[in-house]
Amino acid sequence: MRRSRWFIGLALTTAFLTIGLIVFGAVVRVTDSGLGCGNDWPLCHGTIFPPLDNLTAWIEWLHRLFAALIGVFGLVTLGVAIYAYRKGNRPVLYMTIIAAVLFMVQSLLGAVVVVLDLPPTFVTLHLGTAMLLLGALLTAALMAAYQPKQHYRSDGFTMLTYITTALSLVIILTGALVRGSGATLACLDWPLCNGAILPVQQGQWAMIHMFHRFAVAAFGVTLILLVWSAFKNRPTRTQRWLAVCAFAAYLTQAAIGAAFVLTTAAPLWGALHVLFAALTWALLVSLSVIETLNTRERFSQTEWQPQSEPALN
Repeated sequence: MRRSRWFIGLALTTAFLTIGLIVFGAVVRVTDSGLGCGNDWPLCHGTIFPPLDNLTAWIEWLHRLFAALIGVFGLVTLGVAIYAYRKGNRPVLYMTIIAAVLFMVQSLLGAVVVVLDLPPTFVTLHLGTAMLLLGALLTAALMAAYQPKQHYRSDGFTMLTYITTALSLVIILTGALVRGSGATLACLDWPLCNGAILPVQQGQWAMIHMFHRFAVAAFGVTLILLVWSAFKNRPTRTQRWLAVCAFAAYLTQAAIGAAFVLTTAAPLWGALHVLFAALTWALLVSLSVIETLNTRERFSQTEWQPQSEPALN
């Protein structure tokens, strides 16, 4: 299998920068800087540089500048992928192209969000696309770097890994919907919502907020099952370590989410909440990719062998 250290390093660097961009986007949201540059894009109040005395405009402008930096890294990464993998290990190249397309879609959604005054649906899609971009970059890097030491058929742990990873993305999207719809402080206590488990009488914002909490709780249950299954079915440290770290990141994220509510949406807790959501997602994506590569190798060998060895009569 062909490997390129340059590509692996660039893909991982761009992935880490994408995590930074996601957190920076959270800072934009929690500081109410989403329209810091008005409805202008890519300009800021009709100029290249924002006014010196407008802090929210600078926060939004720096977020855009950070996104442009990731675009540069992404182009270099794509160029190296084309050079290194156009003749071998083509899936790495294809995944890098997918990442490039996702970056363009995310940039377009960012412009739409600004021009349309931050509609909740597009805010949610914007964050979701950023997470998919992060996942694509990590997948490309792992496909280029990881060499399976053991091969096995997919089993219950493999399927549970995929389900938990998908649920992680759902949790992130519901959290973005809570913030984008203005339901962050619809519930002022935790874990209850203004003293109620199911706040049906408190309006749709309270229900949106509690739906997110219920989804987080269900996600916690799947993570517990994932950790248990990893120790039961996977003797290697890699899968166990990734599962445990994902669960630890989830617990930290849940605690920060409670602090975010109890401190009346303090910006620091809001940014950290998104950071640990991104880390949880990244760890689960990595686990899913490793499981896929291990099982794919097994099946490819199984399918190839009968054709290469004549049957014995």
